[in-house]
Amino acid sequence: MARLWVIGEPGPDGGLARISTEVATLVRGLGESNGAEVIGIVVGADPAKAATELATYVPTVIALTDANAAEHTWSAAAARHAAALAEGADAPDAIFVGAGPDGRDLAGAVSALTGLGVLTNATGVSWSDSGPTVEMSVFGGKLLTTSGFAAGRGIVTVRPNVATAAAATAPGTVEARASGATAELPLVTVVEHVAEAGAAVSIDEARIIVAGGRGVGGAQGFELVEQLAAALGGVVGASRAAVDAGWIPYSRQIGQTGKIVKPELYLALGISGAIQHKVGMRTSGTIVAVNRDADAPIAEFADLFVQGDLFEVGNALLERLNAQSG
Repeated sequence: MARLWVIGEPGPDGGLARISTEVATLVRGLGESNGAEVIGIVVGADPAKAATELATYVPTVIALTDANAAEHTWSAAAARHAAALAEGADAPDAIFVGAGPDGRDLAGAVSALTGLGVLTNATGVSWSDSGPTVEMSVFGGKLLTTSGFAAGRGIVTVRPNVATAAAATAPGTVEARASGATAELPLVTVVEHVAEAGAAVSIDEARIIVAGGRGVGGAQGFELVEQLAAALGGVVGASRAAVDAGWIPYSRQIGQTGKIVKPELYLALGISGAIQHKVGMRTSGTIVAVNRDADAPIAEFADLFVQGDLFEVGNALLERLNAQSG
């Protein structure tokens, strides 16, 4: 029987990070469809809360307490324990972790300590007798590839919003365990946690996104995008072209080099829909696009494509929305 691990990443409040709920759901599905054993691993100064939350997604969770995780980077502390367990009697066939900054650091450290290979930024995963088959976007998002491990075992980092988090029908169990970790890694002290002042709602979790691209024409053009987002109760996103032009911050960028999002509604204004952008929003529930160019790539995969001037269409839509709310 194959053994699949999910490394649960603690969030700022000590609970389970959102990306780990998605990874856990994805891996649980792999286990259910292939008869594989799925185990969650949580390392923290106080792992109880995150471990309990992870147990709502997977059948078994191992909680490891490490005081070093309180004042040092979580990835280095967790990697020591994960590597020790990975080389023991219960060694996994695959280790899955979210492809956030800490998850990527952990994957690299565990790889260095164990010799396991890493497949990064997975946008889809399937399982066969030979191990995981991982879908990834490469060459700046121009191509989608599928890859596996030559030895059948390895580490996979999964991009955000690849799966929709869904709890299991019955909660799993949590087992507190000592790992016996002996590997020494430099522990980087965390001296300060900084929250961005006045930060907008995260596009990672938005139900509605109104995104602007090169066709918006400039920073002033994003005023309409912001007004539509406010009227719809959504948030503002952007293509790389708009970010590179300095019209909107990078935190709003969607696509291969930005965020992968999965809103219920994605309204794209003046976005051509090249593959680099498509890989970041293709899993949206409903995609509505407004563009002057009938041959824009986004016309091929949008659920509703409106050929026209985005300002004429956008202002007409805004007027209708304001009239309804009034």
